Amino acid sequence: MSDKVRIGIIGSGAISGAYLGMAKHFPIVEVAAISDIDLAKAEKRAQEFNVPRVCSPDQLLRDDSIELIINLTVPKAHVPVAIDALEAGKHTYSEKPLGVNVLEGKKLLSTSKRTKKRVGCAPDTFMGAGIQTARKLIDDGAIGRPVAFTAFMMGRGHESWHPSPEFYYEVGGGPMFDMGPYYLTALLRMLGPVSKVGGMTSIAIPERTITSREKVGKKITVETPDHICGTMEFANGCVGTILTTFATLHATYDGEFPMTIYGTEGTLKVPDPNGFDGRVMLKTAQDKEWRDMPNTFLKGYGRMVGVADLCHAIRSGRQHRASMEQAYVVLECMQGFLDASEKGRSIEIKGKYDRPPLMPANLPFGELD
Repeated sequence: MSDKVRIGIIGSGAISGAYLGMAKHFPIVEVAAISDIDLAKAEKRAQEFNVPRVCSPDQLLRDDSIELIINLTVPKAHVPVAIDALEAGKHTYSEKPLGVNVLEGKKLLSTSKRTKKRVGCAPDTFMGAGIQTARKLIDDGAIGRPVAFTAFMMGRGHESWHPSPEFYYEVGGGPMFDMGPYYLTALLRMLGPVSKVGGMTSIAIPERTITSREKVGKKITVETPDHICGTMEFANGCVGTILTTFATLHATYDGEFPMTIYGTEGTLKVPDPNGFDGRVMLKTAQDKEWRDMPNTFLKGYGRMVGVADLCHAIRSGRQHRASMEQAYVVLECMQGFLDASEKGRSIEIKGKYDRPPLMPANLPFGELD
């Protein structure tokens, strides 16, 4: 068996360019084919990034030389496509979210265990220098015991600029299922297991009008909450708030540091978890000013590092970092916010996951083991 892992991609939308652009930096990754129900789109992407083969999704799943499928479909197709890949004897890595509800997530977990094939899931932004630095500072006791946090993602939505924004307002979309995975995954990495969640939600703008050029004037009926305020209690006792919304204008929080972790001995400003790098700022009881904290982790990684890490894990047998179990807990939290709002009570989080070690800091760029 080759040291490289042969990969096929399903979905040739804009996000595929981010994966393909970073793939060349990882020696273990070999992108062998790209597929789409629209073969013309796949052909265009293949030419742009020199992918040797274009085919239909069915043809890709039947290709015995492909070990791993990167699933870049829309959210409601994530679990069906991932299960098809597992049943075809292939490992799979999906874009976020893992699924559109917990029942889907459970089905995927059981299929992975039965087929003995791995599932990875975005986001992998927590593997960048920003969140890694923040996690190490918390682990090292820089802020004492974590007590509270705030996490904000506030905006107006996608209909003014996205060419096909409809799915952002369908079940499995909305600001929590779209952007929440970045924030929740970062919080899980920094603070550990979650005990329970609460939440209040609303559909603040029930009908949207697309103003982007491709579908200007089309109306969208919003099917899922576009404004979610959640509370989370972690096993370590830290309790905080996460707010995601597509219903606000002129947010006043610091866009560079949308998350803040408060501890008994200090406070940490955490960079945007939708990026890989970014500054981390610390202020303790002894500090008069905020300090820009140095880090020893490699900068410059982008989408595909989670896939490369999964490839290394396939070859070595170790746990991969962007794990199915972690993504399932994120899914459980997201649905938990919605369920808590509907039921008027907090929701216990039952999923378990292992928090793998920090990224290696002493290896050349692109080498993860």
